[in-house]
Amino acid sequence: MGEAEFLAGYDPRDYPAVAVTVDVVALTIRAGGLSVLLVERAEHPFAGHRALPGGFVRDESPDAAALRELTEETALGRVHLEQLRTYGEPGRDPRMRVFSIAYLAFAPSLPDPLPGGDAAGAAWVPVEQAAGLAFDHDAILADGLERARAKLEYTPLATAFVTDEFTIAELRQVYAAVWGEDLHAGNFHRKVLSVPGFLESTGAVQEKGGERGGPRAKLYRAGDAKLLHPALLRPTREDGVR
Repeated sequence: MGEAEFLAGYDPRDYPAVAVTVDVVALTIRAGGLSVLLVERAEHPFAGHRALPGGFVRDESPDAAALRELTEETALGRVHLEQLRTYGEPGRDPRMRVFSIAYLAFAPSLPDPLPGGDAAGAAWVPVEQAAGLAFDHDAILADGLERARAKLEYTPLATAFVTDEFTIAELRQVYAAVWGEDLHAGNFHRKVLSVPGFLESTGAVQEKGGERGGPRAKLYRAGDAKLLHPALLRPTREDGVR
């Protein structure tokens, strides 16, 4: 039997129906804290419940679906998007067997969202207040937060949360917000400048005075490093930054 003949006789109804969705853990820094984008579901199942933005994959790639879903809720601007993992436990969706490809999105100062698609509302919510979500989104969010916190240790991901030019104090605020820890300013400054390729000086300073009215802080941009060596390990209670 040739392939054309095989395909002509192939009936997908011989197998259980499944669907593929995407869910997006979109994180940004707002009011000095880490926030996640949540939507209010307008339709069943879980109507009225908060959830991560997402939806069914159409005639498109999963990456394109994730960007589309995120665009429906908020203007993208500069955004870092990466796959988190796939979730496919039986019963995670009461409608049918659904596999979801989860994504992480990071961006600086994303605007207030506007609900789109089948969402009744959308808002940036502090991560410590994001609980009781629809489907298995609590678990997806927890995995996304742990990925983000870990990647700040050994990659320059933190620079995705700030503008193209930034001060070390602004970068420290990102680490403090994502890790949920206060960081010693002097230790952090020394540590980040000791990592080859992490930061690159612009040769300029900020327009206004620095923290507590001090001298104007130097401006930096992301360097060309893909991995941080030595890594910026999450702090211990004793020293602020290891």
